[in-house]
Amino acid sequence: MSANKTRMTDQNPEEFVAAIDHDGRRRDAETLLGFFSDVTGYRACMWGPSIIGYGRYHYVYASGREGDFLATGFSPRKANLSLYIMPGYQDYGDILARLGKHKLGKSCLYINKLADIDMDVLAELLRAGLRDLNDLWEVQPT
Repeated sequence: MSANKTRMTDQNPEEFVAAIDHDGRRRDAETLLGFFSDVTGYRACMWGPSIIGYGRYHYVYASGREGDFLATGFSPRKANLSLYIMPGYQDYGDILARLGKHKLGKSCLYINKLADIDMDVLAELLRAGLRDLNDLWEVQPT
């Protein structure tokens, strides 16, 4: 079996964010750096070239595939901010209804800018995602 393409790296998250060209995206990413740390209690670590993760977990699937992945995090992409909430959104409809303007992927929440969402609701969503992930796979600090 192949290894995960997205792995924790030694890249500095603050330097990564400081290098973002788009002023608004960089300001939002700077805000999220501290916000995720405050909400999760974990330090920021880079996963691959563009994802900032907080916490980690080790998974083992029934197929035998196993690996490590970030517990939650975000990526300041050109098109939008991608927020990673594991293990998905199956039980979070009531929280998402109060979040503000967003789109959903499988385990990604896409927002255009932080001004579009309620940060208190985002904190609630992050805590719920970490709690539910920890029920499946033990979340470890980074």
